[in-house]
Amino acid sequence: MPQKSYDRPAALAYARKWALGRNPAFLDFENLGGDCTNFISQCVYAGSGVMNFTPTFGWYYKSADNRAPAWSGVPYFYNFLTRSKVSRGPFAAQVSMGELEPGDFVQLRFAPEGPFVHNPVVVAVLGPGPEQILVAAHSEDSDNRPLSTYPYDAVRCLHILGVRL
Repeated sequence: MPQKSYDRPAALAYARKWALGRNPAFLDFENLGGDCTNFISQCVYAGSGVMNFTPTFGWYYKSADNRAPAWSGVPYFYNFLTRSKVSRGPFAAQVSMGELEPGDFVQLRFAPEGPFVHNPVVVAVLGPGPEQILVAAHSEDSDNRPLSTYPYDAVRCLHILGVRL
């Protein structure tokens, strides 16, 4: 399957533009469980330009009532990006914090043994530790927020490897 590079500058430009606001082309999920994964899906789409319209297991947004679970759900987003089956759309690998680049994502778990429930986008990496990784997010809207300011129990790091066409 042909591939292309993930456009990190486009994803970052989108994140910067909409971190503290909402793009009216997409439903705001803030009162429906949170908007963080919807926001990062928009960022990934800005950097990939490709959706996967596979029912149930794809990653797409046509409307509030016609979208894949991976578009707005933390675990489904992870499952889609790290899928083993080769299919259309962006794909990622789980990596260490030291391997993150701007345009990648972190998923946060706030309770021991609980699920991962929050998805910020990495907007800058100034050094190797969480105090040096700056993120943007919805659901507690923020931009340039140090990752270390979140009271997380665990972090899962996703590095976008490319986009399958």
